[in-house]
Amino acid sequence: MLATYFPERNGSPDDFYRQIFDQVQLAEELGLYAFWFTEHHFIQYGGSVPNPATMIAAAATRSSRIRLGSCISILPLHHPLQVAEDYAMADLISGGRLEFGMGLGNTQKDYDVLQLDRSESRARYQEAAEVIVKAWSQDRFSHEGQFWQMRDVQLHPRPLQSASGGPPIWVAGTSEASLHWAGLHGYDVMTVAHPHPPEKQRAGVAAWKRGLAEGGHDRGQRHCQLHIRMFVDENRERARETAKAAILRYDTASAERGPRLPGAPSEVRACRARPSWPSIPSTTGRPWRPPAATSTARRTTASKASAAPGSITTSTNSAPPLTLAV
Repeated sequence: MLATYFPERNGSPDDFYRQIFDQVQLAEELGLYAFWFTEHHFIQYGGSVPNPATMIAAAATRSSRIRLGSCISILPLHHPLQVAEDYAMADLISGGRLEFGMGLGNTQKDYDVLQLDRSESRARYQEAAEVIVKAWSQDRFSHEGQFWQMRDVQLHPRPLQSASGGPPIWVAGTSEASLHWAGLHGYDVMTVAHPHPPEKQRAGVAAWKRGLAEGGHDRGQRHCQLHIRMFVDENRERARETAKAAILRYDTASAERGPRLPGAPSEVRACRARPSWPSIPSTTGRPWRPPAATSTARRTTASKASAAPGSITTSTNSAPPLTLAV
């Protein structure tokens, strides 16, 4: 969830947080696999959640099965041991449900306000990731790097998932350099569809696959997650209009980060939700299968926060067919 707060729609800030946790609870009831929280600072665009670890810990008290992830922790902005501690606590509080996403961030203002040199961000990011993995996987560790030097450090607490190799690690990005690095280290990746033309997405994912092969990692055990913007409704035009309004609000808030990238798609399209599943190409070699039909007709609507950008309203019903606006 990109937690962009609109006072006229979401009420007070504390009401807004309650709406978010209602959505976590709803997502679990609907059987979704994971719920993700972004990190942003100093602007309306996502700035209501500067620390996803706090949100994950709070969401854990409203759920019991759904995985809870950071999308992402902006590593260059933080000391890596602070990140390791915060997310270790989140993993323990959630009963081992943490999915740890990390990345460089996408907003210059973060670096300006915190007085950090963005030209060092990639080097800081990669070294921070190395420190975090050491802290989670070793009882004691030392580190000699460009930005941090540590001797005989023991992290308290360590993640609950340390016993099974540590929380799953996801790398966010679209560039070939970022995703190739992720592949070399055997990390899962997450990327975003709407800001970039398809050819850029293809090149980055291909670089990740090359990295997996070069690093000797089993591609069948790794995952590539693509974020898309979607609104579900039984009425095609209503779906289009609701999605369009939310996307326009999102784009207005997003403009604080800088100009839109050339070639990024901007239109809102409506489509039917019953595709020909066998005709959808598979990148894994395994055929696509449609979702299992629900045995009981049910319509579930999220709280009023669902109309905010970055969220999804989901409706399941035996009839009529759903309509997606993407």
